[in-house]
Amino acid sequence: MTTDKMIAERDGAIGRMIFNNPARHNAVSPDMWAAVGTIMDDLNSDDEIRVVIVSGAGGKAFVSGADISKFEDERANAEAEAKYHVLNRQSRAKLTNSPKPTIAMIQGYCIGGGVGTAIACDMRICSDNARFAIPAARLGVGYYYDDLKRLTDLIGPSFTKEIFFTARQFDAEEARDMGLVDRVVPDAELEEYVATYAATIAANAPMTIQAVKKAVLEGAKDPDDRDVALCDRMVDICNASEDYSEGRRAFMEKRKPVFVGR
Repeated sequence: MTTDKMIAERDGAIGRMIFNNPARHNAVSPDMWAAVGTIMDDLNSDDEIRVVIVSGAGGKAFVSGADISKFEDERANAEAEAKYHVLNRQSRAKLTNSPKPTIAMIQGYCIGGGVGTAIACDMRICSDNARFAIPAARLGVGYYYDDLKRLTDLIGPSFTKEIFFTARQFDAEEARDMGLVDRVVPDAELEEYVATYAATIAANAPMTIQAVKKAVLEGAKDPDDRDVALCDRMVDICNASEDYSEGRRAFMEKRKPVFVGR
């Protein structure tokens, strides 16, 4: 990678990707977006990793969006904005399409592109002091269809319009009411809660989880673009796997199963 503002860590079956720009509330630059893709490629290819946690360094922000101070240099016109969007979209797609379950652990500010990064993950767990906003209407920047559709699919059209039209900040409870986050946890308990949550997922059968995630992703596509046959093949592979045999044996023997992912 070409930046120290992104960190990758491994802890057994749990991988971590950390936005590491706390001096700017983890605002993201193009080189950071490029590093996201590199990190996710690495974690996705590691069979030992079962879950990926995405977070921000410093405890005061998850991601506060793009670094506005660099807009004049990096996003000063429509052509530059489109180039930035392609890099941004490609990097987030590595999260969305990861075969691993991804959890956004959100502390403090989750603004603009931070919201987009959070909703690219499978689950969102935030601290009770988290704050959310998409201030595009205060900057005059447009949002592309795919970004809006992902948010609308998650929280519905009315809440999407409220977030964009008002450009105001929403607290953690409002975000949960909207469906933007799945869980709200006291700030002091967040890291332990998410680590336990991730460990619970990591102990389950990875092939089953991958098949479910793929089916959900395909279901979000237009009907003509869905690969239902692939989803069915993944189910058949699960049902013929060593893990399925292990799960049955463990149930009969009243013990915890040990899944190997094959």
